[in-house]
Amino acid sequence: MTTTRRSVLGLIGASGAALVTGGAAQATPARVPDDLRPGGAFDRYVKEQADKDAFSGSLLLTYRGRTVLARSYGKANDTAPNGPDTLFAMASVTKMFTAVAIAQLVQAGKLAYNGKLGAYLTGFPAAMADAVTIHQLLTHSSGLGDPFTWPDYMATALTWTSPEQVMDNTTDFIRRSSLAFTPGAGFQYSNAGYHVLGAIVAAVSGQTYYDYIREHVFRPAGMTSSDFHTRPQWHTDPRIAHPYATQPSGGRADSIDQRLYIGTPAGDAFSTCADMTRFACALQGEKLLNRAFTHVTLTGKTPLSPPTAPPNQPPPPKPPLGFQCYGPMTVLANNQWVTGHSGGAPGTSTDFQMYPDSDWVSVFLSNIDYGHGVVPAIPGKIRDLITA
Repeated sequence: MTTTRRSVLGLIGASGAALVTGGAAQATPARVPDDLRPGGAFDRYVKEQADKDAFSGSLLLTYRGRTVLARSYGKANDTAPNGPDTLFAMASVTKMFTAVAIAQLVQAGKLAYNGKLGAYLTGFPAAMADAVTIHQLLTHSSGLGDPFTWPDYMATALTWTSPEQVMDNTTDFIRRSSLAFTPGAGFQYSNAGYHVLGAIVAAVSGQTYYDYIREHVFRPAGMTSSDFHTRPQWHTDPRIAHPYATQPSGGRADSIDQRLYIGTPAGDAFSTCADMTRFACALQGEKLLNRAFTHVTLTGKTPLSPPTAPPNQPPPPKPPLGFQCYGPMTVLANNQWVTGHSGGAPGTSTDFQMYPDSDWVSVFLSNIDYGHGVVPAIPGKIRDLITA
C-alpha cells in the first residue's frame, strides 16, 4: 500500500569506496565534506538512531559515481539482516519508473502530454475521459485522488490474488470515483493518477505494465535486482525487507498482509540502494530517454504549494522553492537543485535524490515508518550536508 510522498541491531553495511556499478575499489573523492565521510558526523548520527531503534534500513551516498558512504542497520525479516543487497518496497518512488515509461512512449510518438485520458483508456466518465490529460496525471493536477483513502478499496483489494486483478480492479475503482476539482484547476497528490498512467502504458505498449517496466526501465538501467514481487514472494524471499509498521501501542509489527498482492504504477516496486543509483546514472546519462525528453521529465512544471498551518497554530517554516516535474519533484536548496521522490507507507520510508549541480546521488530505504519521528529527518540531513 502506498499513501503519501513522502531495529534492531547492528551495523551490517560497509562504508565504501567501491564503484556502485561494481569493480575495483576507488579512492573516496577529494571534495567530499568530512561530515559525510565514513566516521563523520552524519555516519555517527545514523548509527545513534539505529542504536536507539529509530532506524532500520540501508542508505547509499555516491559522488561522481563512486560510493562515499554505504550503511545498513536492523533486520530485513526473521531470517536476515538488512544489507547492501536487501530489496526494499519503494513506496511512491515507484512513480519515477512510471513517469519514465510515459516519457519513453511520448518520445516514440505513441502518446502526447496533452492527450486526453479517453484517447487511451475506455470506460471512464466523460468528465474524466474528455478533460484529464497526461500532463495533469503526471503533475497531480487531474483531480483524481487516492484509492487508499476510499471506502471499501483496501478491504476489497486485499482479496485480490493476481497482478491482473490489482491493475484492472483498481482501474475500475478509479472509473467509479469523482474528481476533487476541475482538471487543471488545483493540485492534489494522486496515487490514482499514477495508476491510470500505468494502465495507459499497458494499453499503448501492448505489454503488461510490469513487463514494460522490467524491459524498458529496469533492464536498460542495469537494475538487475529490481522487480515487482507478489505478497507471497514478500513473505518467503529472504532478500526482501519486511515492513515493520508502527502500532498504536508504539511497537512495530510486520504489515505485509496489509499491502496489495503486488505493487502498482503508484507504488511498491522493489529495489536496492545500488540499483536506484544505477537508475539515477541511466536517467541523467540519457540511457532511458534522449536528451530532450530527459530534460522534459526532470524539470519543474508547476510550483509546489507551501504547507499550511492548522487553525490557531504558527505558520510552518518557509519551505525551499520547489516544483512538480513529470514524476519527480525538484527543490532549490542552498542554490542547488535537488530532484527526486520520497515515499511512505506503514512499515516503509524511502527517499531518492539526484543532485545534478554537484553529481551526488542519495538513496535512503527503510523498512520502518514515520511513527518514531527520526526516519524522515535522515534524508533532510543528507540534503543539508551535500548542499551546504
